[in-house]
Amino acid sequence: MTDVRNALRLPAIMRTTAARLSALYFILFALCATLLVFYMTSLSARMLTAQSQETIDEEVQGLDRAYRQGGLPVLVRMMENRSRQPGANLYLIADPNGRILTGNVESLQPGVLETIGWTETPFSYQRYGESAERRNRGDSGSEQAPAVSETRHAAIALVSRLPNQMIVLVGRDLGEPERFRAVVRRALMFALGMMAIGGLLIWYFVGRRALKRIDSVSEASRRIMGGDLSGRLPITGAGDEFDRLSENLNTMLTRIAGLNDGLKQVSDNIAHDLKTPLTRLRNRAEAALAGDPAEAGYREALEATIAESDRLIKTFNAILMISRLEAGYSTEPLVKVDLAATIRDVVELYEPVAEERDVVLEADETAAAVIDGNRELIGQALSNIVDNAIKYSEDASGKPTVRVSIEKADGEVRVSVSDNGPGIPDEEDRQRATERFVRLEKSRSQPGSGLGLSLAKAIMKFHGGRLDLVPGSPGLAVVMAFPQAKGG
Repeated sequence: MTDVRNALRLPAIMRTTAARLSALYFILFALCATLLVFYMTSLSARMLTAQSQETIDEEVQGLDRAYRQGGLPVLVRMMENRSRQPGANLYLIADPNGRILTGNVESLQPGVLETIGWTETPFSYQRYGESAERRNRGDSGSEQAPAVSETRHAAIALVSRLPNQMIVLVGRDLGEPERFRAVVRRALMFALGMMAIGGLLIWYFVGRRALKRIDSVSEASRRIMGGDLSGRLPITGAGDEFDRLSENLNTMLTRIAGLNDGLKQVSDNIAHDLKTPLTRLRNRAEAALAGDPAEAGYREALEATIAESDRLIKTFNAILMISRLEAGYSTEPLVKVDLAATIRDVVELYEPVAEERDVVLEADETAAAVIDGNRELIGQALSNIVDNAIKYSEDASGKPTVRVSIEKADGEVRVSVSDNGPGIPDEEDRQRATERFVRLEKSRSQPGSGLGLSLAKAIMKFHGGRLDLVPGSPGLAVVMAFPQAKGG
């Protein structure tokens, strides 16, 4: 039963869309070509028949004038002269009973001479002398020579009667239209044959190559679906639709692999870095239960627990916002934002913190710099950067200073927060500093979760900009590069 089902299935090549489309196009073209050829041949045959009728009408009119002028002898002589010319029409004179008297027609299909006027359908006839010619060809061989079949022709004719009731037939052979039809049909068969051969050649040189590329894409897809996200679809460099599809899918796979790596990194970081605050919460609760059951002790433990919980909630909110911004799922609206005004607000907010830590916080006076963005997100990113700058500028050799400036260059608006602290001299450390939960060894003594620069980087990515860490001498400059607003 399985063999029967396999036998009834289409070949592998016909199960592809390209092969099916090619077959449909071939069938459609063949049908259209056949219909067109038959229409053109029929039209051409009708035109030739009409021309033949017109020629016969002219012949009959000429013969009629000759009969009127000279009678039957002149008519017979003219018809005999015309019948001997090469490519002559059919000429025949018969008695009232239909017996042929003269002309170049030896025999007719029965009933042709009984109807006066044009013959309704083509009739068969035999030219004068063809029977004797066939007999001579048959007798020239041996006695067992096969008999030669009669050659019958098809023609149309105009039949008329003379005043003495004798019958005159003038006709024209239809061999030329039939030969035209045969030539056109042979040409059609040749064209269809060439199309079939061309289709096979195209399939062999082009279709097989396309099928091989599809098979390679399918094989790579199976490996990727098996869990190997490092695999990529093959690209030949031809620049065709297969390469464009592979490039888009490879970009998508790179994006998916990046998101998976980020998810794995977040999971690992949560497991390691959030373990400590959760342990502190448990220890405080346990210490409160094991200590003096006074109301003041319980209150102090609860307040410390609430403060630690707030820090955890803040950390989780930061992680959630980073994930949404990096995945492009944020629904934060974009409006016109004046960065200069945002800088003034953040500097004013952190001036008390800077004074408490004996840090000079200053902002350069600049004109308005408008971009398309979200004011709250930009303010949060700038706040994180300024807060980090204040923390790490405390170790400066001179007076700790944090300066916030803004400039326009190369179609960008750049907000720079620089300090004169120890900075991050190593380039690899500067690249790691923007990753989640990454805290360099020099920053372990400072409070924080290692998410400030990660959140700022995600916010810059959401705005189509970038976050650069530029080493200073001394210190570090964190640059937020925004694209300028459209039309601004």
